[in-house]
Amino acid sequence: MQTIVEKIKKELEAFQPQPIEEEVGTVISVGDGVATIEGLGKAGMMEMIQFDESSGKSLESALAQKETLFGMLLNLEEETVKAVILGEGSRVTEGMKVKRLGRVLSIPVSDGMLGRVVSALGEPLDGKGDIAEGVERPLERIAYGVIDRAPVNTPLQTGIKAIDATIPIGRGQRELIIGDRGTGKTTITIDTILNQKSIPEATRPICIYVAIGQKESKTARLVHELATRGALSYSIIVTASAAESAALQFLAPFAGATIGEYFMEKGKDALVIYDDLSKHAVAYRQLSLLLRRPPGREAYPGDIFYLHSRLLERAAKLSPERGGGSLTALPIIETQEGDVSAYIPTNVISITDGQIFLDTDLFNKGMKPALNIGISVSRVGSAAQTKAMKKVAGRIKLELAQFRELEAFMQFSSDLDAQTRERIEKGERLSALLTQNKYEPLPLAQQVASIYAGVNGFFDKTPLLKISETEKRLLTYLENNHAKVLQKIAETGDLAADTETELKQAIESFFKAMA
Repeated sequence: MQTIVEKIKKELEAFQPQPIEEEVGTVISVGDGVATIEGLGKAGMMEMIQFDESSGKSLESALAQKETLFGMLLNLEEETVKAVILGEGSRVTEGMKVKRLGRVLSIPVSDGMLGRVVSALGEPLDGKGDIAEGVERPLERIAYGVIDRAPVNTPLQTGIKAIDATIPIGRGQRELIIGDRGTGKTTITIDTILNQKSIPEATRPICIYVAIGQKESKTARLVHELATRGALSYSIIVTASAAESAALQFLAPFAGATIGEYFMEKGKDALVIYDDLSKHAVAYRQLSLLLRRPPGREAYPGDIFYLHSRLLERAAKLSPERGGGSLTALPIIETQEGDVSAYIPTNVISITDGQIFLDTDLFNKGMKPALNIGISVSRVGSAAQTKAMKKVAGRIKLELAQFRELEAFMQFSSDLDAQTRERIEKGERLSALLTQNKYEPLPLAQQVASIYAGVNGFFDKTPLLKISETEKRLLTYLENNHAKVLQKIAETGDLAADTETELKQAIESFFKAMA
């Protein structure tokens, strides 16, 4: 019996277009980016087709035609097939001839994509010239099976204290980022990309950001931000903007996964961000309705769950026998008024390995990232934390969750006992300590030092409004005067007894000088 890997290997080896029986179809109707074709009785699902724009035209018109126009078959019916047009739908007319290409939709992938902005079909969009010729890889393929995967136990450092301390993400994990519009979902992913700059190049993940249905101006700002901060060299931007067709928005996340798998199978680590899958679901709903598929709940087609599950299942940590590479997925979902029980949010929550929930009320209070500790979870947990972070952040999540409950209770009671008041004050300080400005990710050693000082009461006498400023001064002091301690933590990933003693003495000396 063939293993999944053997199937995948065979699929990739035999991926070049196979000799097929010459079969030419004819477009019998076209509208809204969908062409109905007759005469392609042996075509397959997701197969690529080519529209012959020279048919019925003069020689001059044929020579003047634009680049080749492709389509993708999505409906196989009794007498006809329906295809979505991957380009300008106005270029397809009734009576036009269509040719099968004998393979599923694919894109060329290569190392030359690093630092580039590409379309859902792998074409360059940044005006920097052609991309070095790559390997053709199918957009849709079988995910790796359980036997070929390894446990997720290597941290993907986001540089965000609140996440790395309480909801750690491992390489090969699928962690959902969910919340209302404007709560900082994209900011978390950009900070994560920027933080990889502090990771040694040999182990640095390749970052793939997929913009689905976003404004082109937003994507341009993101590219500028990454370039300015030196993070574009290890990043790839895949974009299908709001101005693009629903078909290209539908394909964009699969292009991101395909590019990520290319690096994963080379034994490297890759991170793919889907921003966002709510718009992806809407694009697929639009396509399905145009293809006359029956609508279900909230007008989404019945296979919408399968759409996202087959995409996200491709994230994996491969076993050493398979090269040990990994593909981490950070899908983003937008909620309406914090409703996580809606159809698409519940679908993606059930597919992923945990969720980071961003709360609008916390965001409006100035807590950034606006992380709701109570309902955020990582199913990988401390297995994806370094020993140092595990030691200092062990009890922080419980304390913050209890603080949020007591904070709600405090609104109805002014008379609090000393123990409750002390717990609330500690929670307020920890919350202030975990607040972080955007585009300022912290390397592991600085995070450990900051959280160590917080959980051990060093900030207890610091006024609440001055905690952020004091923390910055503490980290600057440690970098200037005790760099060896930070270096030990960074190199070993552990907080050994002697290192902890040195760190404690260094923090004590700073707060004595402050007094």
